[in-house]
Amino acid sequence: MAEPRVLVIIPAYNEEENIVATVSNVVAAGYDYIVVNDGSRDGTLDVCRKRGLRVLDLPQNLGIGGAVQAGHKFAQRHGYDIDIQFDGDGQHDASYLPELVEGVVAGADLAIGSRFIEETEGFKSTFMRRVGKTWLSGCLRAFAGVRVTDPTSGFRACGKRAIALFCESYPIDYPEPESIAVAACRGFAIREVPVVMHERQGGVSSINALASVYYMIKVSLAIIIACITHRKRGE
Repeated sequence: MAEPRVLVIIPAYNEEENIVATVSNVVAAGYDYIVVNDGSRDGTLDVCRKRGLRVLDLPQNLGIGGAVQAGHKFAQRHGYDIDIQFDGDGQHDASYLPELVEGVVAGADLAIGSRFIEETEGFKSTFMRRVGKTWLSGCLRAFAGVRVTDPTSGFRACGKRAIALFCESYPIDYPEPESIAVAACRGFAIREVPVVMHERQGGVSSINALASVYYMIKVSLAIIIACITHRKRGE
């Protein structure tokens, strides 16, 4: 079989401190990439242009969901077989890209990089986020019938079926758990791959402790609604 064409999608919002190093790591690993500049207010776009980076510039901030969906549409339009979401803040490790690709090649529609399958070193996120992760894992198992240890992971690969699905519709706010529920209710194959992640290399996270509580409530409801909606459609 021919090697799949793989695109790494790097959503970036105010990542001027990290974006060059992030792209350099992806390129060193041997992959095509597209930076999706999500209406950044800092110098992210200028840095990309000055360094000659391949960038898709969104005229306004759409949020992580909108930026990732733009990347999926770019991948579909340009004929890629697999695309991989890879954060622009330096948390994801490009050495694990081949494992995610292999997960899709082996039959998964959606391969998710998990920090919790194996006991490894690396950044595991804050206490509140780990609590939220456990709660959302339970929601996905109860309502979508899928067991995922790291439902908030943004390090994940999509095959052609998942790319097509997410081009049609993709959650806007904190999309990772909800999109897992949609894929599971459509009968897609979902697999986790053990990875190590790092602390962000610069900038500030947009999610604090209060936002984490709001996040858990909102995403829990979104998972339930997504499962009901997609099962009713029989899709």
